[in-house]
Amino acid sequence: MTTPTSTELQAITNLKQIAREEFLLPGSAVCGGCGGLEALRLAAKALGPKTVFVNAAGCFTLLAVFPYTPLKGSWLYTTMGGAAAGAQGVRDALDVLIARGKMRAEDDVEVVVVAGDGSTYDMALSSISGAISRGLHLWSLCYDNESYGNTGMQMSSATPYGARTTTTPVSVDARVGTEHGKKNLFEIWRAHQPAYLATVSARYPVDLTNKFLKAKTLRGPKLFIAHAPCPTGWLYDPEYTAEYARLAVDSGIFALKEAVHGVVTHTHIPRRRRPVEDYLKGQGRYRHLFEPHRNEDALQQIQAQVDRYWESV
Repeated sequence: MTTPTSTELQAITNLKQIAREEFLLPGSAVCGGCGGLEALRLAAKALGPKTVFVNAAGCFTLLAVFPYTPLKGSWLYTTMGGAAAGAQGVRDALDVLIARGKMRAEDDVEVVVVAGDGSTYDMALSSISGAISRGLHLWSLCYDNESYGNTGMQMSSATPYGARTTTTPVSVDARVGTEHGKKNLFEIWRAHQPAYLATVSARYPVDLTNKFLKAKTLRGPKLFIAHAPCPTGWLYDPEYTAEYARLAVDSGIFALKEAVHGVVTHTHIPRRRRPVEDYLKGQGRYRHLFEPHRNEDALQQIQAQVDRYWESV
């Protein structure tokens, strides 16, 4: 059986149906075990060769360092807060060329914002909000490693309650670490009524691929939040990235869902959710919740938050 190419893909049911073409090749300077890189690799398979990535400054700034690139598509650097504005310029230029007959419609390319949570949740929130409200035909992929990973693992508004970062250290007077909850970017984006919105995990590649394929049939803003385990910032051995990615979904901490024009559907509901402890244990950023003494209040608060979410589904 011949594996279909990215341009021939339709909704799939198993791993063998994912395109074997690679548009993101080995050999970048990104950290080993980066969960966000795996999500981008799978997304690129569904997006295909006619793609320009507009990169917000962040961890993936190291992905394509001139004159070398692991990408088959184009790659454009922007400031941390300016990726959506940069994408607007690219998209407008393409539309003008097509409208004036200087470019064939079939030669059009997908314009994809690639940004970390520091940019997406914080620095560029107003920029992407404007792009969505204008109905701009683009993609946005947030690789969410829950910190400002490229500059030393500082807290971002995506950092979850209880995690330790370099700006929310643990001490006698601050035993929890980060005390605020993670910003609900999915609902903030959903309030804009984009054409398509989804969460994805590289450990559920069929779900991820089908979401990108569905989004390709729609015109307008198409937004993705990718769970991105980070061995460097979360303090675990890179070999466990796949395990933590799966545990995040199986424990219910990271919900796989989509919203088409605002209507939400959960694409995977764990039959028996694993305790959140299974996900937290082993990550150095949560070690203080278990050693030298268990912080029962904090652990129960994290579990209760997850339970409340799934009770409302």
